[in-house]
Amino acid sequence: MELLSSVLALEPTSQVLGKEPIVPFAILLVILLVVPTLFERLRLPAIVGLVLAGLVLGPSGWNLLNTESPMISLVSNIGLVYLMFVAGLEVDLELWRRQRRRAFGYGCFSFAVPLLTGVLVGRIFNFSWNASILIGSVLASHTLLAYPIINRLGVINNRSVTTTIGATVFTDISSLLVLAICIPTFQQGISNFSQILPLLGWLISYSIVILLGFDWLGKEFFRRSGDDEGKKFLFVLLTVFLAVVVAQFIGVERILGAFLAGLAVNEAVGEGPVKEKIIFIGSVLFIPIFFINLGLLIDVPGLIHNLAILKLTSLILVGLIVSKFIAAWLAKFFYGYSWQEMLTIWSLSIPQVSTTLAATFVAYQVRLLSVDVLTSIVFLMLLTVTVGPLLTSRTAVALTTPPVTEAVTTLPEQNVAEIHNSDFTIVVPVYNPHTQQYLVEMAALLASQAKGRIVPLAIATAAAHMDAPQLETTLQKSERLLAKATAHSQALGVEASPLLRIDDAFASGISRAAREQKASLIVMGWGKRTGLRARLFGNVIDNVLWSSHCPVAVTRLVESPKKIQRILVPVENLITPTLQPVQFAQMLAEANQAQVTVLNVCDRRTSSSKIAARRSQLASLVAKLALPNSPEIQIIAHENAAQAILQAARLYDLVVLPFIRNRTSPGSLVLSDVTTQLASQLTCSIIMLGEPQRLQTPAITPGVSNPATVVNG
Repeated sequence: MELLSSVLALEPTSQVLGKEPIVPFAILLVILLVVPTLFERLRLPAIVGLVLAGLVLGPSGWNLLNTESPMISLVSNIGLVYLMFVAGLEVDLELWRRQRRRAFGYGCFSFAVPLLTGVLVGRIFNFSWNASILIGSVLASHTLLAYPIINRLGVINNRSVTTTIGATVFTDISSLLVLAICIPTFQQGISNFSQILPLLGWLISYSIVILLGFDWLGKEFFRRSGDDEGKKFLFVLLTVFLAVVVAQFIGVERILGAFLAGLAVNEAVGEGPVKEKIIFIGSVLFIPIFFINLGLLIDVPGLIHNLAILKLTSLILVGLIVSKFIAAWLAKFFYGYSWQEMLTIWSLSIPQVSTTLAATFVAYQVRLLSVDVLTSIVFLMLLTVTVGPLLTSRTAVALTTPPVTEAVTTLPEQNVAEIHNSDFTIVVPVYNPHTQQYLVEMAALLASQAKGRIVPLAIATAAAHMDAPQLETTLQKSERLLAKATAHSQALGVEASPLLRIDDAFASGISRAAREQKASLIVMGWGKRTGLRARLFGNVIDNVLWSSHCPVAVTRLVESPKKIQRILVPVENLITPTLQPVQFAQMLAEANQAQVTVLNVCDRRTSSSKIAARRSQLASLVAKLALPNSPEIQIIAHENAAQAILQAARLYDLVVLPFIRNRTSPGSLVLSDVTTQLASQLTCSIIMLGEPQRLQTPAITPGVSNPATVVNG
């Protein structure tokens, strides 16, 4: 009886917890924390894990989560809007302008053929013309899920790849426009073309206002806001939700408004901390919950007993693969692509994620598409995100690269040798006395080699009153650090000009002082970059990298720089190589009489003749730098670039890497790069060289002849 009473007493509590929105939200956070990491270790896309997690925890599984929950519904809808906004924000408009003719041509093929195929599939299963056209339109779009693969292989600038990337804009916009017409037509019962004309008028007017109005407004607001990232962040969020509200008010589908808003503020936001924070928040919270919600909607028992869904899914999958292949073949026929390029175009256009899922989900919400179609499209997504990148990794390996003469035309006339005749200034912000000595030694080596000077810099954070006791204490500590750094510099025979600065923040103080001193290099001590606060608000290193006018070297030195004798410089690809680390390493090597090795890792399936060609190409690229002593060139064939570099690094004292920021995308949530893996596993000294924002373009990076600073973390 006591046990029964206890159970009865607990039952109301469980019911109360079930009604509390905090409980499902806590479950969602656990999923977001565990599932993506688990599936990445299994070498499966994180999206697959999120959808399966929703399936297991939803009505078809343990029934812990319910898609009817107001909290899940709200966050999922925000994720849907965020997904399309990020898709528009990450469009490479400059690439689209350069490749607009071929991108438009292939975009027409890639949209029209799957559209007709989808209409045919819909009519076979007796769907209405409206629903059939919509099915065709969602198949016509594609998501560049394999972008990290082609970037790692160094074929981003291949003509077939740039054409496919540019065509994404056309297919996405076309799919969303079809959706924006089909849904009102279905809801309002429009039956003839004359009734569609007012809707088309609203669509055109709305698109022009968003694209032109928000573009002007964004650029003007960013110009007036200065360095206030908080206001910029809130402004960008306001634009997307304002576009969505206006779209719903005039009867235009909200995800079209979100995508157009992303395109509109694309150039105003640019590449910077504001964009990174926007994408980060969506990618770790809102967008994943949207994918989990899709899993909740799948009816597994109904799927098992409903052969029609299996037939529909199979036919849609076959139709997608065949239609995308035909579209790629048409591009080959009209533009003269090779078979290898055609297969790469085909594999890149197979994955169906952002626009496909968003449009299908919206059509399901208004009951234009049935749950059977939604289930089929979700399974289509799960299959294509797995198969597409796998095919790309095999087809893109053999792509040819532009001739060396084309690849190096953007090299600046200045090189490291000319630095020796310039006023080379290294600013060394001092903060941590434990790492200060090695950083000053590093700066002294570089300054002595360039016949320059170093500027030890101490930043005292400002207080409300200049006579505050805390500020006085900070100033005294800073003066002691500067005195120590100056004495150490003079002992090494290098001119030192200590500088004490009071500023609101370390990062802004460093960047401003470096600019005032016309510095030539920023070398910062290692800092923790993986915490939640650092990802949301950035740390000193991040903020200096974003705001500095010159290169920044982030260092983790395990021994004195004077003992460095062997330096390894991995070059990730040969299409848009970042050669500035090679120049930096050679400059340090000259000061230390050390040897530099430039390493490139190619796919293990690369033939010996192609390896020899890559070695010759890399040697030609390095020769363009006109270095006093030619570094050693090494090519390794390996299936894992990071592991190959780790194995090679065992024989070296220092590894110099380009500072490549983690990037996110709506297709794969979080994409890690080779630099990130190496930074966490290398045991030798590391220098990660970051470039000013104005230099981070597809062109080859200018040399160290640009001003820079050294920082003590």
